[in-house]
Amino acid sequence: MTKAATLHELHRNPGVLLCGNAWDVGTARLIAHMGFPAIETSSAGLAFSTGRPDAQGLITRTEMLESLGRIAAAVAIPVTADLENGFGDAPAAVAETIALAMALGIAGGSIEDATGRADSPTYDIGLAAERIGAAAETADGRFVLTARCDTYMHGRGELRDVIRRLQAYQEAGANVLAAPGLPTREDLETLVREVDRPVAVFVALSAWQPDLAALTKIGIKRASVGSGLARAALTGFLSAAREIKESGTFTQVAAATPFRDLNALFRALHQG
Repeated sequence: MTKAATLHELHRNPGVLLCGNAWDVGTARLIAHMGFPAIETSSAGLAFSTGRPDAQGLITRTEMLESLGRIAAAVAIPVTADLENGFGDAPAAVAETIALAMALGIAGGSIEDATGRADSPTYDIGLAAERIGAAAETADGRFVLTARCDTYMHGRGELRDVIRRLQAYQEAGANVLAAPGLPTREDLETLVREVDRPVAVFVALSAWQPDLAALTKIGIKRASVGSGLARAALTGFLSAAREIKESGTFTQVAAATPFRDLNALFRALHQG
């Protein structure tokens, strides 16, 4: 079975598919080692690791694909990629991005309806659906295509518009639907009722903080934390560095996992 077929099957299984979010080979191998069935990549994690902000168009498609290729080659589990808005406005550009990702062994990926432009942050629904349609035609069942409605991420959220957009994307051929930032449980419950595709959520992007039991009850099919693991890692880094700089003490570093243990783990994963 191909990795894409495995990822399709994981979305059909009962319960919620929990994905760990990786941004490089090291984090991908750790997520696989911990027993997650699939990986979602984090564009924010990749951007931060290069010293750049996310969602500013600063990571090129070439850079993104090089990173994705290394991650996919390093693990046996399926990888679904954060492909941002497909790296181009035209449907043909989005289709090309999907084709390039598939060629690298990526099992799935998400396409946003965000333009990256402050004056017009979201594509017109017609063009947005065309973009998903072009991606779906290229995927041809050999790639798990997630369509994202990002209006809430840009402060323009209205549930009925989100539903209308995601319904258009499912008709265009998306396999999975996502609307990051929906603020309440009731919003997610309504969304699940109004669409006919698996719904993916990014936990910790709104005031409501569900657990796995709540997501299962609602009928969510996939969950991850987006940039959450990258932010958690950097939070620990900043906190420990701040203690050293401001207090001249080293308690957080001393409490960290010993070097020999982490080195042994990565040695095993490398040989693995």
